[in-house]
Amino acid sequence: MSTTLRFGPELRRLRQATGLTLTEFSVALNYDKGYLSKVERGERSASPELARRCDAFLGANGELQRMAVRPESDSDTTEAPAAPSLCRVGRRAVLAAGTGSLIDFGLKLGGQASSAADPLLPSFRAQFDQLRKLGQSTAPKVLLPLLETQTRTVAGLADDAPSASRAPVLLLASRFAEYTGWMAQEAGDSSAALGWTGEAAELARAGGDPHLGSYALVRRALVTLYGGDADGTVALARRAQNDVLPPRIRGLAAQREAQGHALVGDERECLRSLDRARDLLDSDNALSSADPVIGTTHVSDPAAMTTGWCLHDLGRPKAAAEVLDRECRRLPPHALRTHARYGFRRSLAHAASGEVEHACTIAGELLGMMPAVPSATVNRDVRRLARELSRFRSSRAVRDLQPALARVLAPAQD
Repeated sequence: MSTTLRFGPELRRLRQATGLTLTEFSVALNYDKGYLSKVERGERSASPELARRCDAFLGANGELQRMAVRPESDSDTTEAPAAPSLCRVGRRAVLAAGTGSLIDFGLKLGGQASSAADPLLPSFRAQFDQLRKLGQSTAPKVLLPLLETQTRTVAGLADDAPSASRAPVLLLASRFAEYTGWMAQEAGDSSAALGWTGEAAELARAGGDPHLGSYALVRRALVTLYGGDADGTVALARRAQNDVLPPRIRGLAAQREAQGHALVGDERECLRSLDRARDLLDSDNALSSADPVIGTTHVSDPAAMTTGWCLHDLGRPKAAAEVLDRECRRLPPHALRTHARYGFRRSLAHAASGEVEHACTIAGELLGMMPAVPSATVNRDVRRLARELSRFRSSRAVRDLQPALARVLAPAQD
């Protein structure tokens, strides 16, 4: 029997078991009664959003979500082509690729570079922080060439550095590679994202840090998350929660595991993972370290923000909106990319709660900044928001928002 035919009768059975009439159920979910009736009769298929909400409201613990037809992933995340080893890139080629950047730091390319790594390292570290900040307000495709060049430049300097100073150079190159992978994912190239993430792990191991490589698992889990692979996300995230790892890596991995559980409606495991993430991140002192911070630097309480994210996927949009409202107010004004990432999820939660005008107000502000910070990952929530708002075509706020939504989504649909 098809999933559509199985979903409808099971939905009706669970609804009737609660004693709710179809009218009461439609009001509770903020869905049209006629549409729900057709879903129960198997005449219409349930969207993932509807299945998620029904699942949470009726306490089906993910069963309805598993029965719903899921759309195919927007991108193929199964392949991870090996990136060329940066550690083996020759010094001459590296310096040629990074000439413009190195001139900025006053390095004379005609001189000896055997000891160049030491004086240059603080400059490259400062540049890494600047590029990371620039990524909050710049299109990833604009930033990627510079990030790729600088990653190769720093890795190349490690080849000629004295053995005593090689490790910190390799570790900084690893952070450049990891951030390059994130920008590649933001640009919509999941294969490149996985390749750079693998290179980051290799550089970290070469630099003597066995732990940073485990963060690559958390980054890979983000690729599978956006690919809709909940099982793969959970499996990767669990591999990065070994007790020997630093609390921050384990905490970020627990957050990712929670997001994977939320995708399939497993509320119990999701909340358990979030509790674990909160405890680990609260015990972490990475923000006071001199090394670049792993993971987000713009979200003051990552576990709380992820809780709001997960509550929406668990079919609890009102609770999600409350958390996201609070946490989004705490974001720094300059962090445009982070505002867009969580802001559209916030708008989506309000729309799913029936607060359509408020959802449109939030989205309208965010759509204006999207040309500056286009994002393949954020666009997934923009598309979900467009589908959610399409149920309220009679709303003037929705009609007014449609042109701006279409402009943002049009490039992604080419």
